[in-house]
Amino acid sequence: MNANNSDAGLPLEQAELAAEVFRMLSDATRVRLLWELLEDEAAVSDLAARLGKPIPAVSQHLAKLRMARLVRSRREGVQVFYRVENEHVARLVRDAVFNAEHAGPDLPPHHRDEVTHLPATTPRSARRTP
Repeated sequence: MNANNSDAGLPLEQAELAAEVFRMLSDATRVRLLWELLEDEAAVSDLAARLGKPIPAVSQHLAKLRMARLVRSRREGVQVFYRVENEHVARLVRDAVFNAEHAGPDLPPHHRDEVTHLPATTPRSARRTP
């Protein structure tokens, strides 16, 4: 499967896999779990505490995310640690959350740093053309 294959468009199998990813992201708890895992791995019990959810419920959500290849797990003794599968998943989650921030009337938090670092320019309406 090659996403850059422009000869045949997007293959059905790849479209179905992408749709499955979106189905996994259609649950707020799963999005929150992925958001918590963007920076570092975490144990199930820690994730449950951060989200204020029961451990069994968090485990079930993580199992679904693992089956969809959005997270990976590793066992250390009795604890299971999870992390985001790859940078594509991390980017997808960040972009979805950042896009949601645009729903409000204010400047989204993810743009605030950009505004303070923008170079000073003259607005287009104030420029004179020679």
